[in-house]
Amino acid sequence: MADERGPIKGSSSSYGAVEDNTGAGKSTSTATAVPPGLEVHHRELHGWRKIKYQFREPFAEFLGTFTFITFGLGGVAQAGGHLNPAVTITLAVFRQFSWLKVPIYITAQTLGAFVAAAAVYSNYSAAISKFDGGNRHVTGQNATAGIFATYPADFLTIPGAFFSEALGTFFLLLVILTVTDERNASTFKSAAPIIIGLTIITIGLSSGWETGFSLNPARDFGPRLFTFFAGYGFEVFSAGKLYFWVPLAAPVVGGLIAGLVYDSLIYTGKSPLNRV
Repeated sequence: MADERGPIKGSSSSYGAVEDNTGAGKSTSTATAVPPGLEVHHRELHGWRKIKYQFREPFAEFLGTFTFITFGLGGVAQAGGHLNPAVTITLAVFRQFSWLKVPIYITAQTLGAFVAAAAVYSNYSAAISKFDGGNRHVTGQNATAGIFATYPADFLTIPGAFFSEALGTFFLLLVILTVTDERNASTFKSAAPIIIGLTIITIGLSSGWETGFSLNPARDFGPRLFTFFAGYGFEVFSAGKLYFWVPLAAPVVGGLIAGLVYDSLIYTGKSPLNRV
């Protein structure tokens, strides 16, 4: 059977990025494949061109996360790169994505979300000030912090919120692993971004009301950190009984459980569960 590592060969998506475990210690990613004849020899590059070449992957994560957060703080849509620490960590555990790249990707994703929140805030600051009288509120009738980060419904407990976020991310990662499974390439290659986007919308409509369905630690923490500096104060972290850590941890747990379930029941390619 063909090598089933998870990525869609030839796809521009890095959801299935893998690391070469042949002993050479080199990592490979479908996201950085270069067409024949267009290879760039980094030793010949200098200045900004060299920096841009060496950090093209984190730059792509930053720009991708910035774009989808800018257009998605009032909605949702993401496809293509990881753009989500839960995706990055799940692929590192189950698809041999380089662990050395994990902190770089997560930093880029969080910074992208932070800058996106700053852009949205700058665009709507006048409207927000008119609504709240210039006094920024996290909770109450004049609260506007929920435009940027997620906050749980008043009746929801921390365990309940954790379960809700983990469950939503479980289904998201289950779909991502399915559409990027090499065996499904002929079926999902072109439709993968649409399927992933529709999945996020479906999760939001079906179970997003309780927590705001972050499903993405960077999408929540980057804007939350921005609101702290923008005048909302420490309450962005203390609100909801210190809820801020839930959208950081729960999506990662949900993603890892999805990888465990998919690889245990379906996947036959390279995975920690398929070594025996």
